[in-house]
Amino acid sequence: MVSRVPLTPAPRILLISNGHGEDLNGGLIADGLRRCSPGLELAALPIVGAGSAYGRRGLPLLYQGRTLPSGGMVYQGFNIWKDLAAGWLQQSVAQLWTAWRHGRHYDLVVSIGDHVPLIFALLTGRPTVVFLVSTSSFYEGRLRLSALTRWCCRRRRVRLVLTRDAFTARDLQAQGLAKALFCGYPIMDLPAPDPGQVARQEGTRTLALVPGSRFPEALHNMVLMLRLCSQLGGLAGDGRWRFLVAVVESPHWRELEPLAASVGWRLTDGVLRSAAGNLEVRLLPGALASILAASDLVVGMAGTAVEQAVGFGLPVVQLVGRGPQFSYAFAESQMRLLGPTVYTVGRRPADSGELLEAAGLILRLLADADLPERCALAALERVGPPGGSRRIAEAVLDTLAQGRPAFR
Repeated sequence: MVSRVPLTPAPRILLISNGHGEDLNGGLIADGLRRCSPGLELAALPIVGAGSAYGRRGLPLLYQGRTLPSGGMVYQGFNIWKDLAAGWLQQSVAQLWTAWRHGRHYDLVVSIGDHVPLIFALLTGRPTVVFLVSTSSFYEGRLRLSALTRWCCRRRRVRLVLTRDAFTARDLQAQGLAKALFCGYPIMDLPAPDPGQVARQEGTRTLALVPGSRFPEALHNMVLMLRLCSQLGGLAGDGRWRFLVAVVESPHWRELEPLAASVGWRLTDGVLRSAAGNLEVRLLPGALASILAASDLVVGMAGTAVEQAVGFGLPVVQLVGRGPQFSYAFAESQMRLLGPTVYTVGRRPADSGELLEAAGLILRLLADADLPERCALAALERVGPPGGSRRIAEAVLDTLAQGRPAFR
């Protein structure tokens, strides 16, 4: 392992990503890079959205984009037309120009996502490390990269191809891509759970509700979850329930009040109360790690947060929504990716019948004494242990050192 004490001028690394989860991974990798080598100059180019995961860390953005109607799910339904009307083409051209014009001034580029940020990275002309966070061999048993992605990954300029799980790295190596490597999955490097935010309560069945981060979809997902909470209260009203919502901070949550009222819930000071007053749902911004540590089961309609729940060793029950992200196709692919402790109820957007079925499934899972052991195995196999951010940072810095002799 090389010694990492940078000389002047400081090495410059550019992170390029294309989605909320990808930005989160990029931000966590940036944290690891700063811990390993505080003298680095880091910048980011988020292709989808405003790059808030980078902004919170004070990373300069080469281009300040805006969130488009699809939230990045461009090719589902009519989203491409909505995004085109909102300026997607102009924004994409400006981002491509930015990558070509300014990316060349960096010593190394880290691409996080699929082939899209990889194309942007190659456009810079700089050595590149690829983190293929958007795909896995668990989906089909063997990873079938698109011809474009495979061609890009085999370029000499691409020095290292990182994967999100060890199974995928072994698969790609067997397919002849020797530069494939698994170092860990950064999303498990969350802040330590804070009992001051929320702690475990003995004798209480605690459910984490994860409605997603894309709006207005997250609001409609939340309404479905409130209806599910009512079903659980009706099936097991004698039990003590606690419902905790992992809220991504956004002004859009103000729009929840009338939607919740339409299904018999009242929102006051961040707490939703059922009409009968016997059930409460607490909205907790920025407390995902604490919520997961305090929960027995997760009701999920999200991508990255469901993966984090599995990594915490929790079972997940998925409801099917109306999209654009959380359709049945997305939920089913999550089951293949994350293994046998993720369950999806129904194949169509959930209604009364599916919600009743989900409530019954939750009660059965909470009564299964063998489930925690299965969840612990799935956590290690499908997501991996914490520490991925630092291990990826070390691999990136080793790659940088190999191509930059002044970096000693």
